[in-house]
Amino acid sequence: MSPSKVYVNSEASLIEKLNLHEEVILRHNASIPTLYEDALLEKKTAISSSGALLAYSGKKTGRSPKDKRIVDEPSSNDKIWWGPVNKKVSEQTWKISRERASDYLRTREKVYVVDAYAGWDPRYRLKIRVVCARAYHALFMRNMLIRPTEEELKNFGEPDFTIWNAGQFPANIYTQGMTSPTSVEINFKEMEMVILGTEYAGEMKKGIFTVMFYLMPVNHNVLTLHSSANQGIEQQDVTLFFGLSGTGKTTLSADPNRLLIGDDEHCWSDQGVFNIEGGCYAKCLGLSGEKEPEIFNAIKFGSVLENVVYDQETRVVDYDDHSITENTRCAYPIDYIPSAKIPCFANTHPRNIILLTCDASGVLPPVSKLTNAQVMYHFISGYTSKMAGTEEGVTEPEATFSACFGQPFLALHPMKYAQMLSDKISEHNASAYLLNTGWTGSSVSKGGKRCPLKYTRAILDSIHDGSLAKAEYETLPTFGLQIPTSVPGVPKELLNPSKAWVEGTSKYNGEVTKLAGLFEENFKKYSSEATKEVIAAGPSV
Repeated sequence: MSPSKVYVNSEASLIEKLNLHEEVILRHNASIPTLYEDALLEKKTAISSSGALLAYSGKKTGRSPKDKRIVDEPSSNDKIWWGPVNKKVSEQTWKISRERASDYLRTREKVYVVDAYAGWDPRYRLKIRVVCARAYHALFMRNMLIRPTEEELKNFGEPDFTIWNAGQFPANIYTQGMTSPTSVEINFKEMEMVILGTEYAGEMKKGIFTVMFYLMPVNHNVLTLHSSANQGIEQQDVTLFFGLSGTGKTTLSADPNRLLIGDDEHCWSDQGVFNIEGGCYAKCLGLSGEKEPEIFNAIKFGSVLENVVYDQETRVVDYDDHSITENTRCAYPIDYIPSAKIPCFANTHPRNIILLTCDASGVLPPVSKLTNAQVMYHFISGYTSKMAGTEEGVTEPEATFSACFGQPFLALHPMKYAQMLSDKISEHNASAYLLNTGWTGSSVSKGGKRCPLKYTRAILDSIHDGSLAKAEYETLPTFGLQIPTSVPGVPKELLNPSKAWVEGTSKYNGEVTKLAGLFEENFKKYSSEATKEVIAAGPSV
C-alpha cells in the first residue's frame, strides 16, 4: 500500500522551509532512476535507444535573452553593465514574480530539489539549490552542476544561491517592466533567480554563469570566462579556447593527447583554472560516432537529450533532423568523457590563450600572434561570421560580434573582463593567438575553401610545443596582425591571406577594408571605456 506522503532523501522540515503544502511529494536530491520514472510521466518524454532521457522543452527551445532581467537594487546597481544585455527590473516587480513562482510550485503534486555546487575550486565554489516542478529539469541540473559526495550533502546547510524554476507558469505581462510571458530574473541582494514562462533548461545553466560573471570578479578578483580548457598530459600546460558557435571551441579542446578541464565555463584564479560546471551541454545537430565519438558515446543512461527527433518505435535518434529546432542538445556529466580531468581544476596558470573565429570572408589569417592590447581588442569584439545560406536572404557572410565571446551572460562591462585577462596574461607570461578556422583564398561565397582541420590541429601542436612562439613573423596590413612565415605541417601559401587570395590583391584589399570597417563600427560602443592602446590595436582603415 502506497503512503499518502513520500519524502525521498529529505526531511519534512525542508517542505516547511520552502513553503510547500504538506501533501507534496518532495524529491530532494533524488536518484537518476527516480528522476527517470517521474520524467516518463511528463509530456513527450521517453528513453532513447542508447539509454538517455528524451525530453521536450515546450515552445521555447533556446534561451530568451530579451527576457533576462537583473533586479535594480543598491548592492549591485553601480556595478552591473546595464543595457540591452542586462535589463533593469524593480524590487517590487521581483517580489511579484518571486511570489508567482512560489504560488505555482505550491500547487504541484511533486517538487524537485537539487543541491549541488558551482565551481571546482573549494575556495570559491557556490552552494546552489534548484527548486523545480519537472523531473527533466532536476536531472539536467544534476548533470550540469558539480555533484556533492554523500558526506557533503549531509553537511550542505543553507544554499548560497537558489533557482526557483516555475517555467511552466507565465509571468504577469501587466507587471511593470514585463514585455512577454517569459521572464528570467536574477536578484544579487536576495541571491535568487526566478524563471517564468520558459521550460528551456539552458536558462538555469546560463543563469548560474551570469551569477559567476558577477560574483567572482566583484568579490574575489577571479576572472570568469566563456571558454573551453584543456591540459597537457606530460607538461601539464593549460590552454584556454574562446570562440562563438561554429568556431571549433569544443572540437579543438577535445584533444586525445590532452585532458579536458571543461568545454564551456571556467574561472581563472590566483592558483590556476577551474571549471564552473560538473557536466557538458553539447550540441547534437549532425552528431555522429565517427565525427565526435566521445560526445556520441556520452549519450547514455543519465544523460538528457533535448528536443531531438527520434523513431517512435526504435527510439533511435536522428541527429540530422532539425524539424523541432537546430538547437538540439545533450546534457551529461563530464566524467562521461574518458579524457576528462577529474577534479576539473588545473593548479597551474594558462600558457596559451586561443581566440577562435570562423571568418567566412577569407580575410583573416589561419593564425596570428597577438599583443596584449590586441588580445583586449579582439576579446571585446568577439568576432565570427554568420554563414551564407543559414537564413533566407543571406547570400554573403555576415559579421557577428559578441563581447568577450559571451555577451549574453556578462554582468559587468566587457572592459572589466578584458583588463583582467590582459593583466593575467602579462603576470603569467602567457602567449595569445587568433586562430581563424574559417575560409582561405577567398570568401565562402566566392569559392574559398575552409581551412582544413588537420592544418588547424598542426598549428595548435606548434603552439603547444612552443615552436610557434619562436617563429619568424610578418605583419598583415590594416589589421596589424603578426603572421608566422612558416608552421610545420601547414602550406606556407596558406598562412598569409593576401598571398593566398585567388582573385587578386585589389579584391582582397576591398574585403579587408570592408571587414575592418565592421570591426571599427562595432567597437564604438566600447571605446569610451577603452584605453588609447586598445583602440589603436584594432584595424586601421
